[in-house]
Amino acid sequence: MAFAAATTTTYQTYIPLPSGSGPKHPDHEALLSLVPIYVVTHASQLPVEFLYPSPKQHLVIGFDCEAVDLCRYGTLCIIQLAFQDAVYLVDVVQGGEELMKACKPALESSYVTKVIHDCKRDSEALYFQYGIKLHNVVDTQIAYHLIEEQRRQKRSQDGRISFVGLLADRRYCGISYGEKKEIRSCLREHPNFWAYRPLSKMMVHAAADDVRYLPYIYHKMMEKLNESSLWQLAVRGALYCRCFCVSNIGYADWPPIPSVPDNLIVEGNSPEEEILSVLHVPPGKMGCVIGRKGSSILLIKESCTAEIVMGGEKGPPNKVFIIGPVKQVRKAEAILRGRMLGHAF
Repeated sequence: MAFAAATTTTYQTYIPLPSGSGPKHPDHEALLSLVPIYVVTHASQLPVEFLYPSPKQHLVIGFDCEAVDLCRYGTLCIIQLAFQDAVYLVDVVQGGEELMKACKPALESSYVTKVIHDCKRDSEALYFQYGIKLHNVVDTQIAYHLIEEQRRQKRSQDGRISFVGLLADRRYCGISYGEKKEIRSCLREHPNFWAYRPLSKMMVHAAADDVRYLPYIYHKMMEKLNESSLWQLAVRGALYCRCFCVSNIGYADWPPIPSVPDNLIVEGNSPEEEILSVLHVPPGKMGCVIGRKGSSILLIKESCTAEIVMGGEKGPPNKVFIIGPVKQVRKAEAILRGRMLGHAF
């Protein structure tokens, strides 16, 4: 398959923007504004407020990564940044270590909110390939789950949603993303798709499409989340960023997890601390944990309210990551250890 070369570094696309100067969007449909997409190969092409984060100017940007096999062992190729007035595609292949070093302060900053859908693999790639500890994310997959919990007043295991599904949801965007199927098909045929240079128009637009709606979705979700859910969103975002980044020193060099806000501390009714537990699975025992066609892990997930995540084919191998309230994490650990010892529950 031939890829037509992009002839310029600036393109036009539609991106939803806030109306008015307030921090929230109205309930009517998104306003759309024609904005450029810039392909960045040098730090000087990025906004100054991004390169030098400041408490005087908090930023909210859409964020995503494209790679050849997005994980610790893959090759990071593009970082997408969606601002209100432009989309920037940071070309890691061309810009290399120097460009990533320039992006590091913003990606680790508390003053730049990175809105992303499912941050785990992106964080893993950034950490192991460039030593970047992704921080202060709003994960729209987690936010969706929390909003569903609020509506149902109980936790459910079906709160996960794909990015395509999120875009289609009229509460947040109501946009069909049929082009995603074409990109997935292309990736199956060309595993090194995101490493090809020069970037084609197809590649540029596909990369931009993965982030251009995220700032708008962020504002719509913030309107729906209560104070307790907002705290859980911050905590779980931090824990999911660490999830696959386990190393010999654990997470000692990562920023602290957000503590429970004072306004949520009520005698006899305060939210429970949430943690990440990394459980080692002895060689040959992962099958006992997962079960035939995933039956065992499904039962474990249904028996507690902790999130249970495994690295799968991309790894990390022989580890199970458990995220949630302390008591529920300990319960999941006990059940998993029982499975590894061959005991049913």
